[in-house]
Amino acid sequence: MALFVDLDHAATTSVRPEVLAAMEPFAVVDYGNPSGSHRLARSAVRALDEARERTANLLGCRPSELVFTSGGTESDNQAVSGGMPPRAGTSVCSASEHHAVLDVVEALGGSVIPVDRMARIDLDALAIELDRLGQTNSPASLVSVMLANNEVGTMSDLRAVAEVLEQHAPHAALHTDAVQAAAWLDLSEAAAPAQLVSVSGHKLGGPKGIGALVVRTGTKVRPLLLGGGQERGQRSGTVNVAGAVGLAAALECTVNELPATSSRVRALRDRLANGLLDQVDGLIETVVPDRDRSALLPGTCHVCIRDVDSETLLLLLEGSGICASAGSSCASGASSGSHVVTALGIDRQFAGGALRLTLGHTSTDADVDTVLAALPAAVDRIRQRRAS
Repeated sequence: MALFVDLDHAATTSVRPEVLAAMEPFAVVDYGNPSGSHRLARSAVRALDEARERTANLLGCRPSELVFTSGGTESDNQAVSGGMPPRAGTSVCSASEHHAVLDVVEALGGSVIPVDRMARIDLDALAIELDRLGQTNSPASLVSVMLANNEVGTMSDLRAVAEVLEQHAPHAALHTDAVQAAAWLDLSEAAAPAQLVSVSGHKLGGPKGIGALVVRTGTKVRPLLLGGGQERGQRSGTVNVAGAVGLAAALECTVNELPATSSRVRALRDRLANGLLDQVDGLIETVVPDRDRSALLPGTCHVCIRDVDSETLLLLLEGSGICASAGSSCASGASSGSHVVTALGIDRQFAGGALRLTLGHTSTDADVDTVLAALPAAVDRIRQRRAS
């Protein structure tokens, strides 16, 4: 029996046994540097080429369009900035993007577009801003919209975004941070409208320290890291061969199990969310109207609880053996608040009690039972303290 209940799969996942088995030979036996020319190096090159082909096939791109990186943050940074030096023009993103996108756009003096009640980019506001930028000497060169929000789990329609770009900024590239979506969606279809796609291994049962950036043919991106000219000159640094093999294996496991896992986890998530709504007074689902969760990833349950402090709630949940979060794992510490919840305009009475509960392929009915027993009790305890 597990010593804890992991309801923070959006932050990271345990490495799948199949992935560890696939990686081990290239960490212990065939550990060569693929930039060399001897036997160990040639073995590493073969493994890297195979991993690239398998990963590209699963992401819906050519092997030549795939750049292995250290993870989602690096992939996002390279895509949004355009590399070093940054691309000309203005980068644009939504207000609910991961900080690996949002912070780069702001650092470059780009434009941040408001979101709707579901945390999706406001398409009308995007069109207006693209038209405005088109009248300046720095028109939009890239628009970044995440395929699925890492905090509240809302899925975006990239085809609708691409249509806006075609009409209002036809020369701008579309980038999507698909890091959170990769565990739940077939990216070969869902991310097809984007010219640039970021993924990360550790969100879907792969290792930390490996990711990929899809750069479709004709899309201009300079390297962000300079030095040895690896990855066809697109990303310098010794390539993480074992990690690349692990990423390919994790993607294959995920895609093969996707229909069954999504159906099972969605049912668990719905039971969790409905149970909390029924048991906890003053609890709302952050982006779910009338219990309609069709726009959410199967594993995401994001709630806000009136007159409850997230940090205190998380401590009490941890005391009951439950791991959860108040928002993005990159913004540790609930006291700083969530930029996504702020962008949604949630009432302050509720926003302070933001809670992200995310399930994964290892989640069980027993996990849900544990949370449904512990969370209402924790909320009652906090409210009793406040009243005394």
